[in-house]
Amino acid sequence: MFKYTLDNKRYHTLNYFFKNKFGSKVFKVSLNGNFSCPNFKDGSGCIFCNGGSGNHLENKSLEEQFNIVKIPLDKKWPNSKYIAYFQANANTYAPIEVLKEKYERALNIPNVIGLDIATRSDCLSDEVVDYLSELNKRTFLMVELGLQSSHDETLKLINRGHDVKNFEEAVKKLKALGIMVVVHIINGLPNETKEMMIETAKYLNKLGIDGIKIHMLYIPKNTKIAQMYLNQPFHLLTKEEYIDIVCEQLEYLNENIVIMRITGDPLIQELIEPKWLIKKFGVLNDIDKEMKKRDIFQGDKVIP
Repeated sequence: MFKYTLDNKRYHTLNYFFKNKFGSKVFKVSLNGNFSCPNFKDGSGCIFCNGGSGNHLENKSLEEQFNIVKIPLDKKWPNSKYIAYFQANANTYAPIEVLKEKYERALNIPNVIGLDIATRSDCLSDEVVDYLSELNKRTFLMVELGLQSSHDETLKLINRGHDVKNFEEAVKKLKALGIMVVVHIINGLPNETKEMMIETAKYLNKLGIDGIKIHMLYIPKNTKIAQMYLNQPFHLLTKEEYIDIVCEQLEYLNENIVIMRITGDPLIQELIEPKWLIKKFGVLNDIDKEMKKRDIFQGDKVIP
C-alpha cells in the first residue's frame, strides 16, 4: 500500500495528512467571509466564474456558518477537530484590519485548530504576507492559490488577471516563510493539449508546492465560458480522457504533495456540461481502478 494513505489509494490523501499531523479526525468547514475579488471589476472575471465559490451563507455570522456544519458532524465524530476554510472569492483581498478581525474570530471558535485561506497570487501584499507569517507561527495555516494553468496564453484566454510569473513569485514568497501552499489547476481548458496539462503538473512539482487541487473544466450557467460554449461548442474532456490525464499528472508529482482534490464537484442545478462530473464518486473510483490497472503510484515519474 502507498505509504501516504489510510484507505488503499495510490496517492497522498488529505485524510492521511490530517490524521498523521493531528492524530484525530479533522474537517474543513467552509466559511463565506464576504470577500470580493480584484478580477470582478468592470464586470469581468475569469471566464468560468459565476460569482465565487462558497457556502452562500454570507448573511450569517462566521460562528453561525461554522455551527451549521459542525453540529451534525459532532454527532458522528464527537472528538473531531476543525479547520476554518475561507473559501469564497479572494480571501486576502481586503484591508489588513478586516483580515485580522475575520481570521482571529474564526480561530477563537472552539476546536478550530487552524486556517485554510483561498486567495490569488495578486492579492498578497507585503503587509498581508507579514500577517500570514505571524499566523503561521501560532496556528496551522494553509494558503490556497488558484493558478489553473502554467501557460500564459491560457491564463490570458480565461481572463485570469495575472501571469505565471506573478504566481511563481507569490509561491516562493510564501514558501520562504514556511507557509503551506496549495495550488488549484483545471484540466480541459480551451485549446490546451494533454501535453500542456502534464507540463502544468511538472511545473508545480519543481516549485515545491505542498498540496494540489485538480479540477475538471465544466460549464456553469451564467458565465462567459457558457456563452462561448453555447455559441460555438468546443471539446470538453471525456471521463476517460480526464482520468488518463490525472493518472499521468500524479506520476509527475512528488509523493509528499498532498492531493486535496482530484475531480470537480459542480452543483447539478448550475451545470451545463459535462454531465459525467455529477457522479463524483464514480470518477474517484475509476481513477483508483486505472492507477491499479497501470500499476502506478504518485511520484513514479519524478526524477530524484
